[in-house]
Amino acid sequence: MQWSEEGIVLGVRRHGETSAIVELMTRERGRHLGLVRGGAGPRLQAVLQPGNRVAATWRARLDEHLGNYAVEGVRLRAGALLAHPHALYGVVHLAALARLLPERDPHPVVHDMLEAILELIGEPARAGALVVRFELQLLTELGFGLDLDRCAVSGVDADLVYVSPKSGRAVSKSVGAPWHDRLLPLPGFLAADRNDIADDELAEGFRMTGFFLARHVFEPRGLPLPDARAHFLAAVMRARPPACCTASG
Repeated sequence: MQWSEEGIVLGVRRHGETSAIVELMTRERGRHLGLVRGGAGPRLQAVLQPGNRVAATWRARLDEHLGNYAVEGVRLRAGALLAHPHALYGVVHLAALARLLPERDPHPVVHDMLEAILELIGEPARAGALVVRFELQLLTELGFGLDLDRCAVSGVDADLVYVSPKSGRAVSKSVGAPWHDRLLPLPGFLAADRNDIADDELAEGFRMTGFFLARHVFEPRGLPLPDARAHFLAAVMRARPPACCTASG
């Protein structure tokens, strides 16, 4: 068995004296592991860093085997992220989210979003909103997608400011007003698809996605939300410029 494809490095763990087991997120084969001989050595250390993009060839006698990777760097972005604490936490958190997907199960939208975010994650004005949208997409991929396009009660697609914690559906301002204390805020930047957002909007976005991630994904597995998630949000808040100085779009 053999195939070749580019992938994003999610994680690396040492195996023996000089080898490493590398976890890649590929577009066509999903999250896929393989052994890289010499992967723990100095020649490949800079290549096999989370967030980097590599060209990989996987070989194994049988498809169900771990197999061996031969890798070559394509986009070595990890080094540039060292100067941005929020980006380092973000890469760890994004990898933890991708790791929730079944191994070898293709999720091309997740791969494409992950690649796009990693290109921009060094920009604190945009990073937070992008990660919130990634979390929403991951909920969809896992079968727990939210419906934020229309009011769950009236069916209107305007003035959506709440989310029902029970159904995961949007609720308009007029419909939800009597029960506003029982509903989650729907951040305006999600409805308007913009990145020039205030800190309170960003916090609301993480509160909303965190609620559904905890209830549907992490708690059933007996796990808390990843520590890197809270560290990322705190770091990106510190690094963000004032909302009035961010660029839209």
